[in-house]
Amino acid sequence: MNTSPTIVIKNLIKRYSNSKRLALDGLNLTINHGEFFGLLGPNGSGKTTLISILCGLLKATEGEAYINDHPIPKEIAKIKPVFNLVPQEIALYPTLTLRENIGFFGRMYNLPTSLLKTRTDECIHIAGLEPFVDQQINTFSGGMQRRANLIISLINHPEILFLDEPAAHVDPQSRRLIFDILMKLNQKGTTIIYTTHYLEEAQNLCTRVAILDNGVILCNESPQQLIKQSPNANNLSDVFFNLTGRELRDDV
Repeated sequence: MNTSPTIVIKNLIKRYSNSKRLALDGLNLTINHGEFFGLLGPNGSGKTTLISILCGLLKATEGEAYINDHPIPKEIAKIKPVFNLVPQEIALYPTLTLRENIGFFGRMYNLPTSLLKTRTDECIHIAGLEPFVDQQINTFSGGMQRRANLIISLINHPEILFLDEPAAHVDPQSRRLIFDILMKLNQKGTTIIYTTHYLEEAQNLCTRVAILDNGVILCNESPQQLIKQSPNANNLSDVFFNLTGRELRDDV
């Protein structure tokens, strides 16, 4: 693995005007090229805020963030061609077909027609959705929509892929396929930044994880090291509850 930094975050602070507490509280983090990096934490811990800042969707209150040495958001346009985001919500046009959705997003990257066709066929094959390519998205099951949501983010062959709960609320077969896709991408060198509430999947997928709570990183290490270092921990779930507690976190 190339251990050069892909993402560098320094003293990042995010304060929402309608909140009494900081969403991110002086956060520092480095993510290296080719990592499968997990961002874990209870509701409201700052995971989605952090990804939104790195993708240029939100502006930090204070601090610095860099992707491939480019400051974010100042030079976000320079790195947009090399990253993509799979958001929590299905980001597809429901009345368009899968082929039309892929074509729409592909044209946003100014892909030539011949390359767009090749990439479209490639993405559809990866998701196993060939029989449904000309059906409207609103006829898809939840698992099919999640798979479509993922593969559209691959249309630009991103070097960096941000995933915010990409396998939430899907059937086990679709979940397994999504994981297979992500592992193959990572093995080919794609840097993956991954948020999830499923701690077992993070333990199995991620080379390193950071557990956040109240906008602060509580730990940052491989799942195996965290389990080894945490008292009486048998798995990553034990580590998580040791650090964050078991109280309900109703985020509003």
